[in-house]
Amino acid sequence: MSGKTLYDKIWDAHLVSTDANGESVLYIDLHLIHEVTTPQAFAGLKAAHRRVRRPDRTLAVADHNVPTEGQALGVGAVADEEARLQLQTLERNVSLHGIEFFPMGDPRNGIVHVVGPEQGRTQPGMTVVCGDSHTSTHGAFGALAQGIGTSEVEHVLATQTLRQQKSKNMRVSFVGQPQPGVGAKDFALAMIGRIGTAGGTGQVIEYAGEAVRALSMEARMTLCNMTIEGGARGGLIAPDEATYAYIMGRPAAPKGGAWAMALSYWKSFFSDADAKFDREIEIDVSTLTPMVTWGTSPEDVVAIDGVVPDPASFDDAKAIQVRRMLDYMGLEAGQPIQSAKIDRVFIGSCTNSRIEDLRAAAAIARKAIDAGRKVADHVNAMVVPGSGLVKDQAESEGLDEVFRAAGFDWREPGCSMCLGMNPDRLAPGERCASTSNRNFEGRQGRGGRTHLMSPEMAAAAAIAGHIADVRDFL
Repeated sequence: MSGKTLYDKIWDAHLVSTDANGESVLYIDLHLIHEVTTPQAFAGLKAAHRRVRRPDRTLAVADHNVPTEGQALGVGAVADEEARLQLQTLERNVSLHGIEFFPMGDPRNGIVHVVGPEQGRTQPGMTVVCGDSHTSTHGAFGALAQGIGTSEVEHVLATQTLRQQKSKNMRVSFVGQPQPGVGAKDFALAMIGRIGTAGGTGQVIEYAGEAVRALSMEARMTLCNMTIEGGARGGLIAPDEATYAYIMGRPAAPKGGAWAMALSYWKSFFSDADAKFDREIEIDVSTLTPMVTWGTSPEDVVAIDGVVPDPASFDDAKAIQVRRMLDYMGLEAGQPIQSAKIDRVFIGSCTNSRIEDLRAAAAIARKAIDAGRKVADHVNAMVVPGSGLVKDQAESEGLDEVFRAAGFDWREPGCSMCLGMNPDRLAPGERCASTSNRNFEGRQGRGGRTHLMSPEMAAAAAIAGHIADVRDFL
């Protein structure tokens, strides 16, 4: 009998039952909720006269709809009526069911996938779910973390379990030493460019290799965050000393003797040497350059020194899609990607809004200031911290002053321009250098054009006024 993968071990530790059709019931350790995917779920509980099964294993934040200005004015001042209603509904529901909640304006509030790890709620070996597709972020801790739908949110609230078919195992090994200017976001974009947005369908991806081990926890979260864009159910990285050091001392982390017990348990979560994977690929990061998307899918990526592809280089079906994408994006085949002039820059989202992301972007802004440069006159650039605590940390380090001096707009925490569900959105035709995770048509605002890239690359684009190679700033 072969060994078990990390995914197998977490699955087996949480398996309640499996029926004749192969559908299983999994116990859920942590349920993260927000204002957008919970109103119908709580309404369903009320209609069925049910309570939340484990409020102590549930954490609520306000993130998708919140404005990134004027949060001190409170929910009542939120201009959009639907957003205001969703936020008020969440407040009522969590109060009724005794769920821990960090409301808008609380320094502990922010993007759900920043707050969970920040509070120490996300831990190795856990099952974590949230009504948000980028829940895969928490896999950086060796947790099986998955996005779920609204009906599933209700099911987890009521039972603390989830019905699911088991996925297959896939391993992506990142090897080698990356060049300066290349990081986790480039790893993720390179992988998605290689396997496609359906490449991980029906699978959970474990990330391995020396290049992954060398990543900080925040960089690992960026990599796992983008897993869903490769079509996989979730992404995992086995916990190690970096994981334990990150968790230690956080508000929800085990304390005293419980820490030693937890550590012993966490260290059991790794893939056995003889574990079998259904699919394996390897990526040598030493060959990567900074990556950027050119189309309207995360798989449409090109190296920063590359050109926009020619539809004629694809098969007939894909060629039709490429022509549509180039028309939507306002690009021409053979055009150097660096020649694309931008209008907006967004540094933020659950992918890249943590303190290390802001430090990296601020370093580029600082170099620009030293060279007598700032954000290009035609560019509107904004920086949105992932939580109130990230914002406070950045301000204590003076990063906000660096951004402001360079011409960036410094905002309050929230999902912001990632998804166009709040006041921060693109106007039709505007081109944005974005650190978020999706570049679909209309994702950041109807008719908006999105290019995904790292925080350093986005900062460089803001200064240059067009998509630029961050290595020119190093």
